[in-house]
Amino acid sequence: MTRDTSLINGGKVSPRVTKFEDALERLSKIVEKLEKGDLSLDEAIKVFEEGVKLCQFCAKKLDEAEQKVAVLLKNQKGEFYTEPFAEEKNIENEF
Repeated sequence: MTRDTSLINGGKVSPRVTKFEDALERLSKIVEKLEKGDLSLDEAIKVFEEGVKLCQFCAKKLDEAEQKVAVLLKNQKGEFYTEPFAEEKNIENEF
C-alpha cells in the first residue's frame, strides 16, 4: 500500500499547500485512514505525523485570520474606526 506523501516535505507541510481548506481536507482524509485501522504501525505513525503538521498549519492560518479580523465601529461623531477582534466570552462564565 502506498501512501500519499504529497504534503510532507522534509518535516514541513509542502509549499504547495497554502490554503487552509486544502490542508483541512487532507487532514480529514488522514483521520479517515487512521480510523479504519488497516495501516501498519509504521504507516500509521507516518500518517499521524503528517496530520500533526497539517493541524499546526491550520492552527497557524486560523491565528493569522483572527489577527486580521477587525470590527468596524462608528463613534458618536459618526466617524468610523477599527478595533481588534475580541474573542467571544464563554457564556457559562457570565452567570
